[in-house]
Amino acid sequence: MKRTFPLLLLATALLFPASAAAMGARLKDLVMISGARDNQLVGYGLVVGLAGEGDKNPVYTLRSLANLLQRFGQQLPAQALVAKNVAVVMITADLKAFTKVGQRIDITVSAMGDARSLQGGVLIQTPLFGVDRKVYALAQGPLAVGGFIGGNNSASVQKNHPTVATISGGALVEAEMPTQIVENRELELLLRDSDFTSAARLAQAINERFKDSARAIDSTSVKVRIPEGLEEASVDFVSRIEDIEVSPDAAARIVINERTGTIVATSQVKISSCAVSHGDLTITIANTFDVSQPNSLSQTGETSVTPRADTKVNERKGTMITLNDLPTIDRVAAGLNAIGVTPRDMMAIFGSMKQAGALQAELILR
Repeated sequence: MKRTFPLLLLATALLFPASAAAMGARLKDLVMISGARDNQLVGYGLVVGLAGEGDKNPVYTLRSLANLLQRFGQQLPAQALVAKNVAVVMITADLKAFTKVGQRIDITVSAMGDARSLQGGVLIQTPLFGVDRKVYALAQGPLAVGGFIGGNNSASVQKNHPTVATISGGALVEAEMPTQIVENRELELLLRDSDFTSAARLAQAINERFKDSARAIDSTSVKVRIPEGLEEASVDFVSRIEDIEVSPDAAARIVINERTGTIVATSQVKISSCAVSHGDLTITIANTFDVSQPNSLSQTGETSVTPRADTKVNERKGTMITLNDLPTIDRVAAGLNAIGVTPRDMMAIFGSMKQAGALQAELILR
C-alpha cells in the first residue's frame, strides 16, 4: 500500500508577498493583559430523563440520587432506587474576566459512569466551584448532544460522543471573580508567543505613541505606565494601545508531523551551502502458487500446492544537486522541489541537513 503525504505548508513567505509579511499585527492580537484571565469552574451533578440510557446502578449514582431526593424531603435508602434514567456527570466552564453577576456562561457536561448516552437529558441545578472552593455559578438546563447511539449489545451504531453535551448559557453567574489589571498605575502586557525581539518592538511601538511609558521586562512581559491624566480612564487607555500595530519576530523553525505528512516552516529558515543526493528505491514482492501433480497414468504421487515468491528491486539513479546559500524559505522550497522530493522525503532531507549543520533553524518532530 502507498502512504500519501498530501500537505506541505511552507509558511507565509510562500503564500503572501514580502510587503504583506512586513505589515504589523494589532497589539491586541499579540498580547493579553495580566490579570484579565479566564478562571475554570467545575461541578458535580445529575442528569435525569435519559430513557433507560443512564448509569447501571453504581453505588455513587444511587447515593447522589438519594441525596438529591433528601433535599426535597424524600427520605429513601439508596438501595431502594433505580438509576437507569439518571447519570452522574461533571460540569466544566470558563468564567471570563469581568463577567458580572446575572450573566450566563456556556458549560460542558460529561458522563462519569457507564451511561450510554446523555441525549434528551436535563441537568439538575448544580453549583460550580472555583479553585478557592467558592460557588461562582449555578448550572441547569436541557442538554444539547452532538451525537447519538442506537441498537443493542449485539449490534449498535454510534456517531460522535453521545456522553458529552453542552448547554449554551447553561450557567448563571452568582459571584464575580476578583480582577485587577492596574497596579501602581501600570499595566503588564503578556506576549502570547514569548520572544525578546517582539517584546522590544512592542515597547518601542507604544513609546512612539505614548512617550517613555513602556519598557520590556523579559521575553514575555512588557510593563506600560498609564500617562498622567488617564489614571481614571484605564479602559480608554487600553483601547488606544490595542490598536497599535507591531511586527512580531519569530525564530527560524520547521515543524514536521510524520503521521500526517505536514511540514510547516517560518519564513526565517535558512540553509547554508550544501549538496543533497536524492534517490528512489522500490522493492516489489509478489506471491504466487504453483500446482504440482503426478502424471495422469501414474500410480504414485499426490497433488500439492507450492508457494513461490518473486522479488524485484528497482533503484532509480540518484541525483546530486548543490544548494547555494538560500536566504528565504521560498528559495529553499524551490531548491528542494527542483530535485522532485515528496513531503516524506523532505522530512528526511531536513533531518539530515540539521545533523550536517546546514539547516539554520530549529527542527521540531511531532
